Amino acid sequence: MLDRLPQSAQGLDYALVCKAIRFISESSRDQPGIEAIADAVSLTPAELTALFRRWAGLTPKAFLQAVTLDHARRLLDEGLPLLDAAFESGLSGPSRLHDLFVTHEAISPGEYKSGGEGLVIRYGFHASPFGLALVMANERGLCGLAFADAGAEDLQGLDPGAPQAAKSLAPEIGRVAALTDMTSRWPRARIIEDSAFTTPYARRIFLSELWSPDQPLRVFMIGTDFEVRVWETLLGIPMGKAMSYGAVAQSIEKPNAARAVGAAVGRNPISFVVPCHRVVGKSGALTGYHWGLTRKRAMLGWEAGKTMR
Repeated sequence: MLDRLPQSAQGLDYALVCKAIRFISESSRDQPGIEAIADAVSLTPAELTALFRRWAGLTPKAFLQAVTLDHARRLLDEGLPLLDAAFESGLSGPSRLHDLFVTHEAISPGEYKSGGEGLVIRYGFHASPFGLALVMANERGLCGLAFADAGAEDLQGLDPGAPQAAKSLAPEIGRVAALTDMTSRWPRARIIEDSAFTTPYARRIFLSELWSPDQPLRVFMIGTDFEVRVWETLLGIPMGKAMSYGAVAQSIEKPNAARAVGAAVGRNPISFVVPCHRVVGKSGALTGYHWGLTRKRAMLGWEAGKTMR
């Protein structure tokens, strides 16, 4: 996607998908048809179908089945496949499971205590299937991935009634907020803007055809020992499956630490690659997400399209 569409087209696709997801989420009990969804985003049914196929490889109906709240509640701690409802509807099963292949390293206790002093971290902003991404890396690998589009959860910048000044400032506000959030984790590191350095990382992350076990993506994580253990567990959740906070706590032998696990999941500094979006509530409900629940639904739907290919 990154090399097939100009950045403006990618952003528009994601914005329209988000509006559709919001409408679907708010109307899930009514199971809206394609005509109602298309009307809500000012598209024809044919345009809406083309949009979803281009963005996720799914029809709107299949996407709805993959991320509907009622379906999410059926997920089990052991990882019930997210696409069960789609299979029951006659859709073809996955012929090959796509997922990121990651090798990871954690910051040493001394480096953690020093706040990354002596490290040089380079960053860049890149278009992605889920909005504008902030990618951070150093010589040891990817060390940060955040989303920088302001108002991604409610998309106020797209509403006709929003003040023009707010619309013009929103992109810059989003970039500053994301960069401030991420660099605060490395308070003594040297931070340099260098999109040429981070572009290969962005391509490796968001172009699934580049996912290969022969060339794993190196990830360098900063966090407490407990947080790193949680994030390592998240790396083991396959695409198309989910895990509850309680199950994560059990897997790290801290069965009473579900709340602490939730806090660690929320502090995950490498969104999407370390798949905190695959963690759900005990009932299977899609609970909150640091970068917005709409984006979480978008990620799960996008991954559903990948697992069906």
